[in-house]
Formats: sequence, C-alpha cells, structure tokens
Amino acid sequence: MSTKPSLILTRLDVQRLERLIDSLDESTPGVLALQDELDRAEQVVGHEEVPAGVVTMNSRVHCREEASGKDYHLTLVYPKDAGPEGKVSILAPIGCALLGLSVGEQIDWPAPGGKTLKLKLLEVEYQPEAAGDYDL
Repeated sequence: MSTKPSLILTRLDVQRLERLIDSLDESTPGVLALQDELDRAEQVVGHEEVPAGVVTMNSRVHCREEASGKDYHLTLVYPKDAGPEGKVSILAPIGCALLGLSVGEQIDWPAPGGKTLKLKLLEVEYQPEAAGDYDL
C-alpha cells in the first residue's frame, strides 16, 4: 500500500469544505473520507500563499493513469457542480484524493470493479488562486 502524499490546503477551501461537511449527513458517501483528508493536511495556507502546482477547489488538472497511459483532464468541484466534462465532486473518491496534491505526486484511485489505478498528477492546468479568482 502506498503512503498518502502530504497535503497543502488553503484556509478558504478548508472553511468552505467544513461548511459542506456540516451541511451533510455523516452517512452521505464521501463525507467521512473528506473529513479524513482535511484532518491530515500538513499545511493550511492563505490563498495568496498556495503554490501554483497544488490542487485546490475548482482547479483543472491533467493526470495520467500509470498502467494504461490514459490521460485524464479533471476539474475538482463542489457536489452541486459535478457532472460532465470531467467535473468531479470533492465527495467522489478521486475528487477527495486530488485535493491538496502537488504536481508529480501519485494517488491510488479506487476504480469500479475493485481495481486500484495509480494516477500521477502531471499538471495543474488552472488553479483559481494562481489566476487570482478567489470568488469561485
């Protein structure tokens, strides 16, 4: 089993995600996993201090699945915005795993059918904080 990478989160994301968790029932899928991710964040920084290569809420990322070489372009969003065009909810296992990840790090993605895929974060194509978009 691989060790989980260290996480860097922004204060604003943590505040918004804690509000989301408080608004949901504990039995909602993904809530406990998200709380675990927030609890293990090693650094919580201001939105102006977050490095550009770190995945924050509403970031668009480019990942590659190790075994197949398949590329994924995903945008990490709040549950209400999830859907097509690669918009993944923070409450989905992959969304939760992406939060706070830095370029070059790898995560295990529990795929349908019980397989675990290894995803490597190649690039943060868009990060709201780096672009100065703090109101997303």
